[in-house]
Amino acid sequence: MRKMFAAAALAGSLAVTGLTLAAPAAQAATRTTASTASSVKSWGKYYSSNHKAYTYGKTWKSGSRVYTHWYGKESTPKKGYVWFKYYSGGNWHSFYRGWNGSYQETWSQPGIKKLYTYTCWGGPTKYCGPAHRIY
Repeated sequence: MRKMFAAAALAGSLAVTGLTLAAPAAQAATRTTASTASSVKSWGKYYSSNHKAYTYGKTWKSGSRVYTHWYGKESTPKKGYVWFKYYSGGNWHSFYRGWNGSYQETWSQPGIKKLYTYTCWGGPTKYCGPAHRIY
């Protein structure tokens, strides 16, 4: 009887030890998966106010830099324009890119806290659609 209790206690001890060793391994696997999982956010289609141009893309952070890969489409003789407005270093900054037909580009900037985009057509400030936060 004592041997049976001793064996049961030993088996229970090993089972508990096995569970406690398995739990950190499971947690480590979860952490690794979460940290290596890409935090890429897809956005768009964001149209100009007259729907003649649109943009879409993806935004992600790697290290201290925020990256944006965007695509622009329009099918008229005039250009489409995408604006990016971002908050970095305590100040707001903005810039735009114009394109004709189809276009794509990737850009990055360190230290971005907020990032907005909107699309225009026919001129950098003409027929602009609403702004959208993408980071």
